[in-house]
Amino acid sequence: MDRRKLIQHSSAAIGLFLLPNRLLFGGMDPLPDISILGDSISIGYTDFVRKKLEGKANVFRPMKENGNPWNCQGTTQGVEYLDTWPKDQSKWDIIHFNFGLHDLKHIDPETGKNSKDPFHPQQAALKQYKKNLKKIVKGLKTMDAQSIFATTTPFPDIPEGPLRHADQPVKYNKVALKIMNKNDIPINDLYGFVLPQMNKMQILNNVHITKKGPEMLDDVVVYGIKTYI
Repeated sequence: MDRRKLIQHSSAAIGLFLLPNRLLFGGMDPLPDISILGDSISIGYTDFVRKKLEGKANVFRPMKENGNPWNCQGTTQGVEYLDTWPKDQSKWDIIHFNFGLHDLKHIDPETGKNSKDPFHPQQAALKQYKKNLKKIVKGLKTMDAQSIFATTTPFPDIPEGPLRHADQPVKYNKVALKIMNKNDIPINDLYGFVLPQMNKMQILNNVHITKKGPEMLDDVVVYGIKTYI
């Protein structure tokens, strides 16, 4: 399946559609400015996306003072840093974002650290995830940028690290897609792309993808972004 069919198929499957309008860019720099917000999966594909869009767009992501990329983690941190991450540079034309993989993991309620205990709560249970994500979307909409949401990627049950269950991405994506649909935010269905290829893209017993994974995901991300540039 080529990238165009992939995006069309993924959008149709969730009852969404890519918005038909194109963005108009102005200013001294003719290239659009793109911000990528997300967890370590997005950190992996950011550089590949930047290379693929060289000469067509300026690609950024939040960076820490020490020069390392910022792992945006879950919606709890997203709400806290929303005024810092996308706004730390000039006006954005496109914001490609994702939250979910950290929200669904279990944490120690006393220390806030990762936990393997099934009786410990998730970082943001579905009800809180929905509430947080609505706040994030509301904030992004004030930035006059085209937002694109990337679905949370799948993983095997049960991966190493903090407790996560493989049935959770579907549930979290379902909540997210309803919010995006209501707000006319297009979808990059990374979940749908990775799922049938988990045997070659997913690290065994891990939520992360293989070294080749980001190079495969970048085409999907780039295609979704190029729709608006």
